[in-house]
Amino acid sequence: MKKLILSFVFASAITTMSAQTENAPSVKNDYNKWSVELAGGLNKTQRPMTAGYATATPSPFVADLGVRYMFNNKFGVKADFGYNSFTEKSGSAPFDTRYYRVDLQGVANLGRIMNFESFTNTIGLLGHAGFGLAQLEDQNSAAKDKIGNFMAGITGQIKLTNRIALTGDFTTILNASQNMSFDAASAAGGRGFSGILFNGTVGVTVYLGKNEKHADWVSDGNRLDGIESRVAAIETKMVDTDNDGVADYLDQEPNSAANALVNTKGKSVDANNNNVPDDVESYIVKNYGNPADKSPVLGNNELITGLINGGYIATYFDFNKSTPTEVSAEGIDFILTYLRKNPSASIDITGHADEIGGTSFNNALSNKRANTVKDVLVKANIAASRLNVIAAGEDNSVDVNSESARRLVRKVTYTVK
Repeated sequence: MKKLILSFVFASAITTMSAQTENAPSVKNDYNKWSVELAGGLNKTQRPMTAGYATATPSPFVADLGVRYMFNNKFGVKADFGYNSFTEKSGSAPFDTRYYRVDLQGVANLGRIMNFESFTNTIGLLGHAGFGLAQLEDQNSAAKDKIGNFMAGITGQIKLTNRIALTGDFTTILNASQNMSFDAASAAGGRGFSGILFNGTVGVTVYLGKNEKHADWVSDGNRLDGIESRVAAIETKMVDTDNDGVADYLDQEPNSAANALVNTKGKSVDANNNNVPDDVESYIVKNYGNPADKSPVLGNNELITGLINGGYIATYFDFNKSTPTEVSAEGIDFILTYLRKNPSASIDITGHADEIGGTSFNNALSNKRANTVKDVLVKANIAASRLNVIAAGEDNSVDVNSESARRLVRKVTYTVK
């Protein structure tokens, strides 16, 4: 028993010292840390007692006053003053002694450590252990015995309000170097833990501070928050903005036409590598093209001009970027192929930006995007004289609060002249 209690005491002391240097990182410090505790109840002396002397089982009186400070929602420290009165029971030789003590204890919020919040918000449990000094006084003589003590106990809590909690406590006190028996009628064992005393009390805790809750009742919200954030991240990843069956985080072509045939990376299938998705090409061939053409779309200048000028061929950019996204570079390839097949044609290259940011900034960004495309075409041996850059600035045609919608207007469009 002694070894168990001492182990608890030292473990609590070490934990408390550790807690002083690091608050629980997962819980914000927007809670109260101070409290005042008042309790009273019964006690029972175990030893040393003189033969023929005994107290009732249990016997009054016990009083305890403590002040507690929590470093975080799991660990703290408290200083307390205790008073015990010992008198004889019926049939015992008479005696009247008093026991006064002052202790410093480490406190562990076992309710939070064991996640009581998963099933209750009103019941708590504290463990406490520490050491102090005591004095045993005989009221019938001048005899006094100065004692060192170690103590450990468990305190149950019932929260009534955010300011008040009821408590019930059971504590074991071990007295070291107790030279006088609890009845003061004989000498005790001296050195070593010769004295054992049990206290049982009920009381009230008053929480101090300006915040709504005390550390006793603040849970580790980060556990649930962590799960929620992970679920939210998964949900975000699984969004399929263009409804092509490929989640956005895997989709290399996030603006595919609805119901377009795409590969596992979300890119529109283009079997003949003419930079026109097969679904689009099949529709055009069926309704407008000549099946005999090897490249029916690019072979129909009137139709392809309509596609370009209608904005169906575009180059897209990430937020605040002037470098085209990897997949949308195919739009530049399409324009390059068209210009090579139509050496007399020239085009306007119009840059756009979404509404996030200042107007002057977005004007410059849209101009930079258009010039980036122009530079690519010039490096591909298209004469600069055939390329006219236009900075259209902000495109306010979509909901500014929708990231998916804004993605559609961060682009460069083309107009054949």
